[in-house]
Amino acid sequence: MTAVASRSLRSVILATIATAVGLVILILLGLWQLDRLAWKEALIATLHERLSAPPVDLPLHAEWARLTPGNAEFRRVTLRVEFPDVPRAYVYAGAPALRADIKSPGYFVFAPARLPDGRTIVVNTGWVPLDRQDNWVGGSRQITGYLRWPEQPGPFVTDRDAAGGVWFLRDPRGMATVKGWGEVAPFYIDQESPLPAAGLPRPGPLTVNLRNNHLGYAWTWFGLAATLAGVFSFWLYSGRRKTINSEPNPSL
Repeated sequence: MTAVASRSLRSVILATIATAVGLVILILLGLWQLDRLAWKEALIATLHERLSAPPVDLPLHAEWARLTPGNAEFRRVTLRVEFPDVPRAYVYAGAPALRADIKSPGYFVFAPARLPDGRTIVVNTGWVPLDRQDNWVGGSRQITGYLRWPEQPGPFVTDRDAAGGVWFLRDPRGMATVKGWGEVAPFYIDQESPLPAAGLPRPGPLTVNLRNNHLGYAWTWFGLAATLAGVFSFWLYSGRRKTINSEPNPSL
């Protein structure tokens, strides 16, 4: 085997390995998007089911340990609470994915509420504009809302400002610690109704408004895999033809 032929064979082997690795990665990314598609479709179906169901009584404290985001988040509940006159927490909201009625940035007003058994649960009482003129008052009332669980902090997102006045994560227990609310439930309530007489803070129904582009992403990855395979095949075919054409003709 000549040196030129040896280098050519080595190039083919290296290109084949690189192409195979690339194909595996692209196909796995496409399959991952199909898996995400199934997850997103199941999530949307669950949201539609839970958000449209009639409200039920808030589960008793003995049942709280069995409640998880998987089996209870977004369940509609009704409960009687008493809001004490204590400092509240404001959570910045840009464009909430589940509140179609909110079109501009503002804050969600989080406040502790006492249940009839004396325990405390945090309630997202609704949205206010950025000037925070919420006209919020305490007192006893019957509310309807959704069971929600705290957001998990990310590596590059702070949970609140230094004073604890404005929050960037929905973290009821963190709020309770900073604001001195005492022990609170492991979940909180996203209030749906009633609307207060002053209009603010404005609670409201949650709606399913989740983007689901995973099928398109999957086709993109599979398309890139097919393109890579086509380019490699064309390169291999062209190299083979060039080799054949460069070989001496024994009949001459």
